[in-house]
Amino acid sequence: MAALLDSDVTMAIRIFREIEDAAMVAALEQIETIEEKNLLHAQIYTILSRYDDAEQLYLDSSRPIEALNMRRDLLEWPKALVLAETMDPKEIPFLSKEYAQELELTGDHANALANYEKGVVENENNTPELQEHNEICQSGIARMAIKTGDLRRGVQLAKQLEGRVVKRDCAIILEQMKQFTEAAQLYEVGLFYDRAAAVCLKANAWAKVGELLEKVKSPKIHIQYGKIMEKEKKYKIAVQCYEKGRDYDNQVRLLLDPLNEPDEAVRVVRESRSIEGAKLVAKFFVKLGDHNSAIQFLVMSQCVQEAFELAEKNNALKEYANAIEKHGNISQSLELAEYYNRLNDMYMAAKFFTQAGQYSTAMSLLFKNGDDEDCVALAVDCGIKSKDKALTNKLIKFLLGEDGNPKDPSQLFRLYVGLGRTRDAANTAVVVAEIHQAKGSYRVARDLLFQMHQQLRAQMMRIPLDMNKSLMAIHSYIIVKSLINRKEILLAARLLIRTCGEVQRFPTHVVSILTSAVVICTQANLKKSAHKFASQLMSQEYRPKIHEKYKKKIEDIVRKGGNQNDVPENNTPCPICDFPMPDYAMSCDNCNNLVPYCILTGRHIVTDDFSRCPHCELPGFYSEFRKLSSINENCYMCGGDLKGAIPEDAKAYLDKMENDYK
Repeated sequence: MAALLDSDVTMAIRIFREIEDAAMVAALEQIETIEEKNLLHAQIYTILSRYDDAEQLYLDSSRPIEALNMRRDLLEWPKALVLAETMDPKEIPFLSKEYAQELELTGDHANALANYEKGVVENENNTPELQEHNEICQSGIARMAIKTGDLRRGVQLAKQLEGRVVKRDCAIILEQMKQFTEAAQLYEVGLFYDRAAAVCLKANAWAKVGELLEKVKSPKIHIQYGKIMEKEKKYKIAVQCYEKGRDYDNQVRLLLDPLNEPDEAVRVVRESRSIEGAKLVAKFFVKLGDHNSAIQFLVMSQCVQEAFELAEKNNALKEYANAIEKHGNISQSLELAEYYNRLNDMYMAAKFFTQAGQYSTAMSLLFKNGDDEDCVALAVDCGIKSKDKALTNKLIKFLLGEDGNPKDPSQLFRLYVGLGRTRDAANTAVVVAEIHQAKGSYRVARDLLFQMHQQLRAQMMRIPLDMNKSLMAIHSYIIVKSLINRKEILLAARLLIRTCGEVQRFPTHVVSILTSAVVICTQANLKKSAHKFASQLMSQEYRPKIHEKYKKKIEDIVRKGGNQNDVPENNTPCPICDFPMPDYAMSCDNCNNLVPYCILTGRHIVTDDFSRCPHCELPGFYSEFRKLSSINENCYMCGGDLKGAIPEDAKAYLDKMENDYK
């Protein structure tokens, strides 16, 4: 290798390439173009690790600074500093910083401190690079001052520096030196509250821990402080600490005794689901003789056998069953189901077979007692949970009356909804609504149809015609009273005329509806319609049922005859084809389309005054939405606030309905 100094570098490259020394080839290729002899030889000496010879040749060459660069690259900081004094004094602070960091690692803290101090430079222009350099040096000074015993200087400097890291590093050193007070101060200034509190605990500085506690996140510290407060008999503070530390067992223990706050202990157990806490609460209630509460918490704490024995002994099986229903597992539910089955209590046995996932067994028991409404309702719940097609088909046949005893259609409706069979549910909803209508429960029927209407819309399915007509008819009747209260007599009269056309839907209130129609139509100057409905009331079927207050007036209207006319109904453009159509018509004679109606007035919608309820999104007149909003009335269909209603494009709404609901 020494011969390389007198050889041709190009030839040397060829030789090393032949012997496959890639590293040497790469190194020689980098110096191949150097012409100056001293510089070339210095590079070769560097490659040969003869650094002293290389330094001398660099110094004798035209680029003596390379000697400094070589020592820097070799991390030989003392020699680099000596060279920098004569060649480039500006580099001394940066070399000193590097040297100080090495000395710190080797444990030479005094010399590290001296070099960190040399490393600090003036930064008049606030250059980011110099600022970062100075921060490293000043942080080093703070650490080394502490390690060399000058605690006051180190702590003061660490507090003054902006970064959090230096405060943490100095605090760690102080903590290792058992200087807990100063360490806690630095941790707190650096926003390391958990560490500050932990150090204060070591120093037995309880008051300071209490000050820091709101900012502490570590559960361990809260628990430690809680134990200290408990020893000092400050139980309320201890309870708060245990709660923040999520040590619910100790929290419950203190709440029960000595604080005697069982209600709070119960709340903690319910929210935390602490098994040990539940055992403590159960024992507390046993001592009090509150067996029902004790059973519940024994089940929560998995002491099921004890809970059952206590329930049997105190005739509290109902409470035990409720506890198993809320907190029991599958095996416990199954055991209870079999217990009730042995007692021949089919409903309770089926209930817990369902909870245990034994749906077929539960359904068989319920079918045996199909006349019981609770059993039928539970069978529907069981069918929904099972998601078993064969089982649900069997249940549907049972509900439809395969045994010759049809069940309440509302249960079939509930089953279809639970199974997601919305179209079947919609058809059933109409039947159920008719049952409620027959009973006079019109609002219940309307709400049921509205609920199903919204479910079908959510799934972008067309609303069946029967269902739509039923909803419109019942809703039109329901809003009459609101319109009368608002003095909208003509609107109310028009809707009563519509209702009378569907009066068979209101079998229990036919006479009262016809009577209202006569009175309101008379007030609205719709005398022909008033005569028509008065004549209906004079039939042999209805006449005896007319209220005495209205009988004479109705008879007078009939005597005057029906040769009078109604105020003509306004025509407004069809929102689909723009052909004029009566306000209260629901289908257009020109385009033969069904037209949506306003949920506030019952009239068909129009294009130049259109909006939708912000909640149920059903259509109506924008002017009516504003009117009701101004008097703080809500949507007549869903009860939602109307203040968010805005004008919309009716044709865009109808196009979207046409495209989406196919």
